[in-house]
Amino acid sequence: MVEEKSALPQQALQAASQTQVSDPAANWATGSATASLKWHGNIYKMFSSIFDRQIHVHPTHLASTLLLDLMRQQRYGVEYQPIVELKSQEIMGHEALARFYSADCQPLAPKMVFNALHRSPLSLYQVEFDIKRLQLENAPGSGTLFVNLDPDAYAVTADEADEPLLTLLSHHNSMVVEIIEDTDVSDAHLSQQLVRALAARGICLALDDIGAPNSVISLDVMMKVDWFKFDRSWLARAHNSRARAALLHLIAFAHECGGKVILEGVEHEHDLALARALGVDCVQGFLYRDHFISIAKTQPRMRTA
Repeated sequence: MVEEKSALPQQALQAASQTQVSDPAANWATGSATASLKWHGNIYKMFSSIFDRQIHVHPTHLASTLLLDLMRQQRYGVEYQPIVELKSQEIMGHEALARFYSADCQPLAPKMVFNALHRSPLSLYQVEFDIKRLQLENAPGSGTLFVNLDPDAYAVTADEADEPLLTLLSHHNSMVVEIIEDTDVSDAHLSQQLVRALAARGICLALDDIGAPNSVISLDVMMKVDWFKFDRSWLARAHNSRARAALLHLIAFAHECGGKVILEGVEHEHDLALARALGVDCVQGFLYRDHFISIAKTQPRMRTA
């Protein structure tokens, strides 16, 4: 796969910084004192980070009425997190992450939303399609775009002649689809089917969250992907001799197969030093949060003083 590198998006950041909002109610996505905002058509852009730890989480589940309102009004957003080449420290691409909001513009935990959507496969498919379309329409102008695809959403049309979601993804010229690690054998079979379908369309593949807790590795999938994304949990485990040996062998396997390696969860300079010692190709994480780009499809409601 050819990597198209880009410098840090300074022009975009400068353009966004021309409009500053100091109303505390405007900090619906970042929790910061100010936010850099810009309108593009009906898309609301914020050039700053959304921290998962600041996302509002319902204590047990997502209410059905809230989920229905979310889908009807398409209260969706995207956060583009840069993927940085380790040696040059240049941004070579972005990962597009789904974001969701309540009617009062409070961020909702994506995992909670997707857990609720899994109870309705057709709803999951529709939201995945709408989110992917939003991610493609507002993607940064250069570099590789990484997107996540839930195999359970693909399963809705997996055995049908027409697969709108895969057709949508195949229209992007520089795309990598991330497949999550599996939690059981049935998931592994579905992932293998998805990998074959994406490969048939010439779409590059990444295996996401390698080594995440409570996940299993499909060797069949690993031998077919172009990118290997290692879960942030390795940052803590790499100091254990056996864990580090396993990680080094997995990285060597990826490179021997002609793949590229991304280490996720890099937040500090010592994480970056570990990434260099491990010999990974790229890194991703909150160390680069100043270059996150956040987009919401609908305008947030601002309180007046």
